Amino acid sequence: MERRPLIGVTAFLHRIEETFDAQICGNRTPEAVAEVAGGLPLILPGLPATASTGELLDLLDGLVLTGARPNVHPSFYGHDETEAHAPFDLGRDNLVLPLTRAMVEAGKPVFGICRGIQEMNVAFGGTLHPEVRDLPGRMNHRMPKGEKDPEVIFKKRHQVSFREGGVFHHLFGTTAAVTNSLHGQAVWEPGDRVVIEGHAEDETVEAISIEAARSFALGVQWHAEYDAMEDPVNRALFAAFGAAAREARKA
Repeated sequence: MERRPLIGVTAFLHRIEETFDAQICGNRTPEAVAEVAGGLPLILPGLPATASTGELLDLLDGLVLTGARPNVHPSFYGHDETEAHAPFDLGRDNLVLPLTRAMVEAGKPVFGICRGIQEMNVAFGGTLHPEVRDLPGRMNHRMPKGEKDPEVIFKKRHQVSFREGGVFHHLFGTTAAVTNSLHGQAVWEPGDRVVIEGHAEDETVEAISIEAARSFALGVQWHAEYDAMEDPVNRALFAAFGAAAREARKA
């Protein structure tokens, strides 16, 4: 029996009871990797001293950059730190940013989700805005404050329009989709190879691709993992990522 492609799924730093540091990852992403992408998920702690970029590059057939509460530290895109940028996870930053570039250059698939789209943009020289809802004409993209019900938190809140003739248009067969929205920061200035593939109604960047990537290299601002088994758009993303990971493994 052929082995499933090995997919790195990033964890993030979380302090338990204000005492113990832990690396955590929600269940939905590894479940989507296994059930829709057909991969074998391997959760990657944000501890760069435990594994080098080269070791992970040799090991992995694909990489999913998950959403996370901490944000990419602004020093990685030349901005000063402010309260709006926090909280941070420098361990994950230092693991993921070089690994993302290396995976793309090696022709291995990368799928960025929420924080992941932001990491992809920063990895290729782009910048982020710390709080898009503060910009004139922008909507509040954050989840309802204090909400505990996942069905409310991950409710589809706005439409995303995709670039006609772009990667997402070809993948979905449509130029629009309705998605959830759970973020404060967003892509601001795109990196050198970052192609803007989709916007929300208020022009906030919601989808990107990496120009001249030899494999799947897409990022979305919404949480595609939440309903990847049922939602046709999110299912198509994970299925295409899985197919690319199988090709990378064969190669």
